[in-house]
Amino acid sequence: MLANELRQRYIDFFTGKAHKYLPGAPLIPVDALGNADNSTLFTSAGMQQFKPFFIGAATPPVTRICTVQKCLRTGDLDSVGDFSHCTFFEMLGNFSFGDYFKADVIPWTWQFLTEEIGLDPERLCVTVYLDDDEAWHIWHDVVGLPEDRIHRLGEDKNYWPANAISEGPDGPCGPCSEIFYRVVPLDQMTMDSKLTPVERYIIDDAAGRWLEIWNNVFTQFDRSADEKGSAVLTALPNKNNDTGAGLDRIVMVLQGKRSVFETDLFQPAIQRIEEISGKQYGGTMNKTDIAFRVVAEHARSMTFCIADGILPSNEGRGYVLRRIMRRAIRFGRSAMGFEETFLDQVIPCVIDQMGFFYPELTERREHILRTAIAEEERFRRTLDNGISRLEEILLGLDPGARLTGTDAFQLYDTFGFPLELTEEICAEKNVKVDIVGFNKAMEEQRERSREATGLDRDVFKNMGAAMADIQKRSSITEFLGYDQTAESNVKVLGILRDGELVQFAQSGDVVEIVLDRTPFYAESGGQVGDTGQFYAQNVDTAIPMRAQVNGTRKVGGIFLHAVRILEGEICNDMLLSAVVDASRRRNIMRNHTATHLLQSALREVLGSHVHQKGSLVAPERLRFDFTHTQPIFGEELARIEKLVNERILEDTEVAVHSDVPIAEAKVRGAMALFGEKYGEFVRIIEIQKKAPISLRAKESQLVSLELCGGTHVGRTSQIGLFKVTSETGVASGVRRIEAVTGQGAFEYILQREATLEDLANLLKTNSRDVLTAAEKLLAQRSHLEKQIQKLRTSESDNSTELIPKDLHGITVIAAVVPHADADSLAALADRAVKVHGSLAVILGTELEGRVVFVAKVTPDLIKKGVNAGKIIREVAKVAGGGGGGRPDFAQAGGKDPSRLEDAINKAVEIIAGLA
Repeated sequence: MLANELRQRYIDFFTGKAHKYLPGAPLIPVDALGNADNSTLFTSAGMQQFKPFFIGAATPPVTRICTVQKCLRTGDLDSVGDFSHCTFFEMLGNFSFGDYFKADVIPWTWQFLTEEIGLDPERLCVTVYLDDDEAWHIWHDVVGLPEDRIHRLGEDKNYWPANAISEGPDGPCGPCSEIFYRVVPLDQMTMDSKLTPVERYIIDDAAGRWLEIWNNVFTQFDRSADEKGSAVLTALPNKNNDTGAGLDRIVMVLQGKRSVFETDLFQPAIQRIEEISGKQYGGTMNKTDIAFRVVAEHARSMTFCIADGILPSNEGRGYVLRRIMRRAIRFGRSAMGFEETFLDQVIPCVIDQMGFFYPELTERREHILRTAIAEEERFRRTLDNGISRLEEILLGLDPGARLTGTDAFQLYDTFGFPLELTEEICAEKNVKVDIVGFNKAMEEQRERSREATGLDRDVFKNMGAAMADIQKRSSITEFLGYDQTAESNVKVLGILRDGELVQFAQSGDVVEIVLDRTPFYAESGGQVGDTGQFYAQNVDTAIPMRAQVNGTRKVGGIFLHAVRILEGEICNDMLLSAVVDASRRRNIMRNHTATHLLQSALREVLGSHVHQKGSLVAPERLRFDFTHTQPIFGEELARIEKLVNERILEDTEVAVHSDVPIAEAKVRGAMALFGEKYGEFVRIIEIQKKAPISLRAKESQLVSLELCGGTHVGRTSQIGLFKVTSETGVASGVRRIEAVTGQGAFEYILQREATLEDLANLLKTNSRDVLTAAEKLLAQRSHLEKQIQKLRTSESDNSTELIPKDLHGITVIAAVVPHADADSLAALADRAVKVHGSLAVILGTELEGRVVFVAKVTPDLIKKGVNAGKIIREVAKVAGGGGGGRPDFAQAGGKDPSRLEDAINKAVEIIAGLA
C-alpha cells in the first residue's frame, strides 16, 4: 500500500465514524482559530492546532475531527542519517472533544490496523498506564488481545505529558495507550520464561524489535497541587481523545521495508540522487549511504518549510531551516562528491511524490527551487572560504588536540561558518572544539556591541520610573493626527530631561514633552515621527514661548515629543498650541500609501510568497523589505513600478476602517506586519481598483487590504509619481526596494537629467547619444587593456628565468618578476608547476607603487608542512603588507617595493626551515 492510499484510507475510515476531516495546520504554528502559537518554532504534533479546544479556551466546530498533519521536530537533527530518525514526518490524527472515549477509540484503532489496512494481529502488542484498568480490560475483553501482549508501564512511558502526575505541569492530562508492531520474526524475540511479559517487552523494545506506530492519549484529568505540593487529579467534565499515528512508520510496515527510506516516500528522491551522483544506495551505515539518507530526508523537510513561508535566516525557525539545508549540502559535497548545486535536482522528486496530497508544493514549486538554489550557492561560497581557513588551522594541530574557542568564533564571525559544521569537520580529524571558549568569545562580542551603543542603562531605569509617574495622570495620549495637523489648548503632562521628570524647561533646553492629546504621529510601524512646533503665550508676562519639535516617539500609550526650547520657558500644566509640519507630513503620507501599493504590485508580479519584513516611511523616501530569494531584474522591476503608477493614476479612494474586530479583519484577509502585536480591534487601510465599466466583471477589485495604524493620503492620485531608486538584498531571502514619490520623485528625475547632461558634455556628445559614445569608449579601453596584458606577459616570460632550487628535497622557485600583475604571476606559477611537478612557487612584482605576491604549492609538499597561505602571510609582512589564502594557493600585497627582494628571500628561508 502506497502512502497516498494510506492517507485516504485513514480519512475515509474516520469520516465513516462521523468525523469531520480538517486540513492540517502549516509548519509555522497556528491554532484552529487562526491565532499564532509561539510556544514552539514548528508544528510538531497533530493535536497542536487544537490546544484551545483541549484546554477549554474555545469551543470546537464539531466534537469529532480527523487530520493528516505535517510535523517538524529537530531535537535529533544530528541523528538524521541513520535508519529511523526524520525531522519531517506526517501524523494521522483523530480527535474527540467530549464525545467518544476509550470504549470506542480502542476497538476502532484495532479495526483500522488489522482489518482496514491488513496488519498481522499476531505482530501487534500494546502498552497502557499502570492503573488504567479501563484501557487494559477493553484491549483484553473487547478486542481480545492476550494478557502477555498488554503491558502496564509507568507515567514516564504511558502518560501525557510524561511524568505529569509527579512533576506537572498543572492542567489537562491523562494516560495513553501505545500500539507497537513486531518488526522481526518471532524466533528473534526474547523467550526467557523466567522474565515477566513486561520485562521481555522492555528488553525487545530497547533492542529495536518493536516499532511504535500509534498512540491514543486519553485526556481525562485536570492536574493541580494541594497545599503540600502533592498532585491532585480531578476528573474533567468532558473527556477527550487525541490520537497520533505515524504515517511514515505504518507505510514502512505495510511495504515490508527495513526503514522508511526504502518506502515510496523516499525512494524517488534516493533514486534521483543515484542518477546525479553516479553512486548506488546500499542501505548500510557507511558514509555514502548515510549521506543518501541525509540529503533525501532534509530535501523533504526544506521543501515543506519553504512552501509554508519559512526562509533561511540566522534566527528562529529560519535558522533551523538554514541548518537543515546546510547539513544536506555538507553531506552531499563531502560524501557524494557534488561540486555543483544539487538540491534543486532532488527537490522536484519530493514535490512530485507529495504534491498530490499537499498541493501547495506544486503551486509554490518555483519559489521552493529558487530559494534552495540561492541558499546552496550562498553556502558553497561560505564553505569554500571557511573550509580553507579551517583546514589551514587544522594542519597545525595534532590528532586529539583542541581547536580554540577564538578560532571557532572567528570562523563563525568572519566566514559565517556554523559552529555545528566546525565541530563536524574537526571530529573527522579527531580534533575537539573548545565550546566554552567559543561561548565566551560570543558573549564578549555581544558586550562590545552593547557598549558601542553608548546608552546608559540607568537612563532606561529612570525613564521607567518617570513614565510610571506620568501614567498616573494619563495612561494614554489621545492622538488627533488622523484628521488634523494642528490643535490649540493641549496640556503639558510631563517634562523629561535625560529620562528624569523636571518641573520646567527654558530657552536652549532639549527635553521630551508629554501632552494629554496631540496631532503629532509617534514613530511606529516603519513610519517616522512628526516634527513641527509648540507655541504659547504667557498671559501674565506677555513673554512668548516657542519650541521646535524634532521628532515624536511612543512608550506604551504615551507620546514623547523631542523638543528644543527656542524662546521663553515651558512648565507642567501649561496650555500649548501644537502644529505639525504639514508639508513634511503630506510627504510621509504619500510614501506610506505607496508602500501598500508596492507590496500589492510585488505580490502580483513576483508571487504570493512576498510578505513585508520591515519598512521605513520617511518624508524624503520609502524603504520596503520583503521576502524574495532572487534579485529583481530590469523587466520585472519596470512592471512593478508601472503597476504602482497605474494604481496612482486611477485616483481611487484610500478607505480607512477603524475599530474593526481582529477576527473580522482576518476573515477578510487583511495582511498584517509580521511580528507586530495587534489588539482586539484594529485599523484597516483598503484600496480598490477603479470601478470596472462592465458590472459583470468577475475579477476582484481589491488592490490592498492591510492592518495599519499609520497616516495615509485620501486618494491614490495624491501620491503623484512613484519612482524606484534601488533594489538590493539585505539578508538571506530578503530583498529591499527604495523609492521616492511626489516632490521627491520630481527632484530625483531632475538630478538624473542633470547627471545625464554632465555625462554627455564629458563624452562630447548630446544626451540622446550618450550610450553609443560610452560603448565606443569602453570598447577602446578593452582593446588597450588586452594589448597591455600581452606586453606584460611577454615581458614577464622574456625577462624572468624561473630557475628551481632544491632545498633538502623540496623544489622551490622564488623570484621577482618585473612588469607583471597578479594574473600574470598566477599564470607563471601554473606553468612552472606543470613543468616541474612537485614544486613550491613564490613570485613577487612591483605594480603601481605597491607589491603583489603569489604563492602556489603542490599537494605532496602540503603534506610535508609547506603551506602557501602561511608562507605568503610572512612574506608580505616583510614588505609592509598582509594577506593569506589556501594551503595550495595564496595571494598577498605589500606597501614597500624596496623590500621586494628581502621578502622573496624570506620565502626561501621559511621553506628551508621546513625541509
